[in-house]
Order: sequence, then C-alpha cells, then structure tokens
Amino acid sequence: MQNQDIQERIEILSKETFALTISRLASQVLECAHNSRDLLLLGIPTRGVQLAEVLASELKDHVGHEIDRGVLDPTFYRDDLKRVGTRMVQPTEIHSAIDGRQVVLVDDVIFTGRTVRAALEALQAWGRAEKVMLLVMIDRGHRELPIQPDFCGRSVPTRRIESIEVRFQSLDGEEGVYLLKN
Repeated sequence: MQNQDIQERIEILSKETFALTISRLASQVLECAHNSRDLLLLGIPTRGVQLAEVLASELKDHVGHEIDRGVLDPTFYRDDLKRVGTRMVQPTEIHSAIDGRQVVLVDDVIFTGRTVRAALEALQAWGRAEKVMLLVMIDRGHRELPIQPDFCGRSVPTRRIESIEVRFQSLDGEEGVYLLKN
C-alpha cells in the first residue's frame, strides 16, 4: 500500500533564478513608479511579508534609499474563512500614511484572488492610495475573482490539489520556488 502523504517536490525557480526574478520585478516596479519615495510595499502574511523584505532590499540597491514597507493582514476581511480556515493573525503594521502613495501589495502566490480582494478591502480602512498595484512571485491560476497581478515572477499552471511553496533563505535556509504534487 502506498503512503498518500508523500509529495513530489519539483523545483520551479532555483536560488539563482529566484534572485534574477526578484531583480526583474524590482525593475518593473520602478518603471511604473513616478517617484520611488512614494512607493509603499505591503506584504500579505505569511510569505508575502518576506517577499516584500527581499524586494525592498533589491529596490534599495537600485535607488539608493530605503523603500517604505509594512504588513497588511486581510484575515478578518476574507469571505471564505470557513473554507480555508484561519491561521494566527499577524498584526497589520503600516508606519507611514497611505494617502497619495503608490502601494504595492506583495504576496508570494496568487490562487483564487480572494486574499487580494480581502487585502484591498483592508487597505481602504487605512486611507486612499494614489494607486494600488499587485506583485506576486507565482500566479498559479484558478481565479474565482477578476483579479490579476500587475507584476508576476512566473505563471505556473497547477491542478487544484497541487500547491506552490516559496522558500526564503532567512526562514527556510534555502531559496527557491517548488511545486508540490500529491
């Protein structure tokens, strides 16, 4: 009898490709920003927070100054909590005004679009941004809402039962993106 819990792990982005993708995404963000000092990166927990940190570091290397960033936890704005369950809520931390800023919502993977919808609703409670953009490392498809990322590291068509794992050196001791198959 086979063990149903064994998952096959397929590398989508190696450490090197991951770094190149971050650099490309940073360049794309800067091309769309009229002033890098107006940028505000808001990471969506859990892995979007780490991605925002890595992206902010890369942006700093490009522009020579810190990029404002924070955390936006949309958990209480979700319309699908019964289906997806809850995790420990991470406090929303926004240390600068949103009004008139170019906000980049940062998440590791976009799937149904419901997390982003909730994040947009949560963001409204903090002010009115000049512009809101969405950056994701992986778009795996299966959208339930008409939400698309402005910046995407890679599109990876998946089956619903598969999952994507984005790994960070600071958290996991390795960097890269993996497809997990049952």
